[in-house]
Amino acid sequence: MLDGYEKFKKDIFSLTKIDLDAYKEKQMKRRIDTLITKNKVKTYDEYVALIKRYKEKFEQFVSFLTINVSEFYRNPEQWRLLDKDVFPALIQRFGKNLKVWSAACSTGDEPYSLVMALSKFLPLNQIKIIATDIDKQILEKARVGLYNEKSLAGVPADLKKKYFTQIGASYKVADEIKARVEFKQHDLLKDPYPTGCHLIVCRNVLIYFTEEAKEEIYKKFNQSLLKDGILFIGSTEQIMNYRELNYQRNQSFFFQKL
Repeated sequence: MLDGYEKFKKDIFSLTKIDLDAYKEKQMKRRIDTLITKNKVKTYDEYVALIKRYKEKFEQFVSFLTINVSEFYRNPEQWRLLDKDVFPALIQRFGKNLKVWSAACSTGDEPYSLVMALSKFLPLNQIKIIATDIDKQILEKARVGLYNEKSLAGVPADLKKKYFTQIGASYKVADEIKARVEFKQHDLLKDPYPTGCHLIVCRNVLIYFTEEAKEEIYKKFNQSLLKDGILFIGSTEQIMNYRELNYQRNQSFFFQKL
């Protein structure tokens, strides 16, 4: 176990503006210690010096720090609810110009899934998804839109055929889908949130945050949503005090702003 983690957190905040205090310490420290060992340095100070000196080491650190496990139509039964109940209700309530935010979008699987799912209800040229993540490298990967077969396991067969081209062992998402997503770098802990959203999707990310940070983020999501807008969270997450945070629970992972 390395010493000096408190100073390291301050150094990292100065360097990246990423607040490691908002993450569960035991999990995060273990991951960072593993990365430091891989880079063959012995102390936190040496590692900070390394990432200050080499751009690729700095980017490796940010990429390693963020959690990037993603796939298209993750938890398909929840996407069926989105398809059957949520999208029709939102379109009936707000019309066809929906403002949808995919927060902590990782490699782009989720926002591209949202475009494909919405394409059943709206012409592609009427769909726009804002997709954000803290990790620049991951956003670059998302913009490329190249995925392995495992990532596509949940994609309905008709959509896979229509919107993906096989390139070797990988699959490339169609440009007409990519054109509907605007990717931006964004830190949920410190950056201003989009406003006037009808749907916010943030799934299987906040489990890595402290309870205090989670509550603050759910409050900010609530402020970002229009009245009766929907927050869609992941199957690994729950909002126990949703009434206090100004939500009502519609289905297991869908919360409506009051």
